[in-house]
Amino acid sequence: MTPAARIQAAIDLLDAIIASARDGGPAADTLIARYFKERRYAGSRDRRAVRDHVYDAIRRAGERPETGRAAMIGLAGERPEIAALFDGSVHGPLPIEPGEEGAVAGAVPGWIAPLLAPAVEQEALLGRAPVDLRVNRLKAEPAGVAPLFPEAEAVAGLPDALRLPEGFPVEQSAAWKDGLVEVQDAGSQWIVAACDARPGATVVDLCAGAGGKTLAMAAAMRGQGRLVAADTIRSRLARLEPRAERAGATFVETLLLDQAHEARGLADLAGQADVVLVDAPCSGTGTWRRNPEARWRLTPQRLDRLVAEQARILYFAAPLVAPGGWLVYATCALTDYEGRGQVDAFLSRHPGWTPEPLALPAGRAHGAGWLLTPGHDGTDGFFFARMRREAA
Repeated sequence: MTPAARIQAAIDLLDAIIASARDGGPAADTLIARYFKERRYAGSRDRRAVRDHVYDAIRRAGERPETGRAAMIGLAGERPEIAALFDGSVHGPLPIEPGEEGAVAGAVPGWIAPLLAPAVEQEALLGRAPVDLRVNRLKAEPAGVAPLFPEAEAVAGLPDALRLPEGFPVEQSAAWKDGLVEVQDAGSQWIVAACDARPGATVVDLCAGAGGKTLAMAAAMRGQGRLVAADTIRSRLARLEPRAERAGATFVETLLLDQAHEARGLADLAGQADVVLVDAPCSGTGTWRRNPEARWRLTPQRLDRLVAEQARILYFAAPLVAPGGWLVYATCALTDYEGRGQVDAFLSRHPGWTPEPLALPAGRAHGAGWLLTPGHDGTDGFFFARMRREAA
């Protein structure tokens, strides 16, 4: 592919990504993979260059552009070397017309900016994210794993965490294949630390998904106790089973719940859990470094639905906690509606619950909980809070 053809390919992909974001279709990575599967003639350098152009244009535009061409023209306005490739050559884009406007630059959509926690550094939400690992203590110790990744850096305060450069191919390593490490952002590891799941405890991961935090708690519990990973989506829980096998966390129980009838499926656990983690479905604003086109998918209406769903989940999560146990609420979101406000609302509706202060070496206190942000902490963005149920 010529350099100009790479620009046109990026425009074509951006058109597809914009339409998919608008209509709730596949994610950008999926669309890019499909695009090149159908174009075997594109070499690895072509694929890498096109992908970089696409993501540079996505990161630059906070609001969803009208077209892929507008997205790339906006980028070209800041990069003369790209502007020069709008040359009308074969397979290249047509020249930029006088007065033809590109997409406006911005970190976040204008409607959501005032809803973010005031401490959030908005520009940092679009930086490049590193690859964080968690050493799996069911199979290894950090001192034995660190030499296997000489490129890695330690993460202050997290003895099991290693940080690698963006794009590091962890899943090609023997350490990952043997279950010695899991890919897990340091922010998620801090949430697990706040859960304080101990050997012999009864722990419920109520929105377990594919089980990243479940496996981290399994390691913290040293394989001892009862650990239930629950979710309403079968395909997510199905991904947990081979991960647990690889990690040696074979004591994990999976529980598929019926959407809107979760309390019925959880009845046997009522009042039994020492720890319940609600890693709630959310806007994902804290993960925009990894999924920048997600900014183009979020709408005020979707945010309202998510906030209502979070409150609903907390309602049926609370009765699972044993007297003296704790409920940890977490979101990878940075709006106060989903974080601080959600916890304040829960506490106002549930007498007998007390927020526990957290004193971690990363993050900042925020209302009754704790806030991690990419700019301040180098992690994905999270809000989480730990609330203790009054002892009987």
